[in-house]
Amino acid sequence: MPKMKSNRGAAKTFRVTGSGKVKRNKAYKSHILTKKSTKTKRNLRKATLVSKADEKRVKIMIQK
Repeated sequence: MPKMKSNRGAAKTFRVTGSGKVKRNKAYKSHILTKKSTKTKRNLRKATLVSKADEKRVKIMIQK
């Protein structure tokens, strides 16, 4: 049986932390930034964790 392939789009989007949680960047930071406040854009820079509900699916997609 051949090896499972990871989802390359997901592998470039998500990273696993040392404790096994999945890190992601926030959405809404790519365009139409003029109408967003400086505070909003600053908060979108910070990475956050994937929710518990989605974590299992994301880990399956990015397995090596």
